[in-house]
Amino acid sequence: MNSLALDKLSRNIRLGIYWVLFILVLMGIGLSSSLVQASDNNQQPTGSLPTVTGTPTGPIAIVWSDPEDQINVRSGPGVNYPQVGVLINREVVPAIGKSAGGSWIQIVYLGAPEGVAWVYAPLVRVTGELPIVAPPPTPTPLTTPTIDPTLAAQFVVNIPPTRKPTYTPPPVLVIPTYPVQDDSTGAGGLPMGFLIVGLAVFGVLGLVVSFLREL
Repeated sequence: MNSLALDKLSRNIRLGIYWVLFILVLMGIGLSSSLVQASDNNQQPTGSLPTVTGTPTGPIAIVWSDPEDQINVRSGPGVNYPQVGVLINREVVPAIGKSAGGSWIQIVYLGAPEGVAWVYAPLVRVTGELPIVAPPPTPTPLTTPTIDPTLAAQFVVNIPPTRKPTYTPPPVLVIPTYPVQDDSTGAGGLPMGFLIVGLAVFGVLGLVVSFLREL
């Protein structure tokens, strides 16, 4: 065999090998896609999944906080208890009890300790009768607030005392005094009544004398 025939034969062999590899790759791709489709079909359920729906039995509390979107849920009946969660508007939860004054409602709340919490009564609507429930103990603060004397001293303003103005008393008011005149005495120091009586007697005598002269 000459060299040309050998070259032609080798090319044909390589071309045949390429075609075989190409066919094997195509077969592998088709097989993998069919396996993926089969696994997807196996994972899909043939029937409808049951939905878990539950309606709380007994008294319930419906959040009714227009125009608020949510209300606070606390661990006890009062704002001094910590907040443990929220309820959205129109959410329905089972109600357990109420405070002594009826201003707070105890509800079932899984996010709270022991699974119960409290909501403010004016923000919910309760259906059914609720018993009075004793409130939990008031939480104590973890730390006792103390006042730093150094920091407090920075806010203390010392106002120096100012001297009060001296008071000068006004001069003594001198009221002039006048001697009291005795109107009961006439000229010569005689009493005024004595002078009047004397003049009256003198006048009467004058009248008598004039009358005697005319006789």
